[in-house]
Amino acid sequence: MKAKTLDVEKVEKVAFILKALGNPLRISIIDLLRIHQELSVNQLSEKLGAEQSLVSHNLSNMKLKGILSSRREGKNIYYHLKLKEVLKVLECMQHCEL
Repeated sequence: MKAKTLDVEKVEKVAFILKALGNPLRISIIDLLRIHQELSVNQLSEKLGAEQSLVSHNLSNMKLKGILSSRREGKNIYYHLKLKEVLKVLECMQHCEL
């Protein structure tokens, strides 16, 4: 039986996502957005117990890469997932036995 090769397009997309999320804080941010759909920078900082500037930096980075989108409401910026395939990668990670 011949082994099936990986789809090149899928490999490239997964590699992009893994590189963009290659940080425990970013993975935690995505997981919180998976649960809550949308959160402000302050809410994320609180839930993660991390400095707002650090959370903000990581959010900006993921937004630039097209993983997240944001909207402004007064002084608050709310973030939500834009690239839904990120959730599939997290789901695979949860089922992986390391």
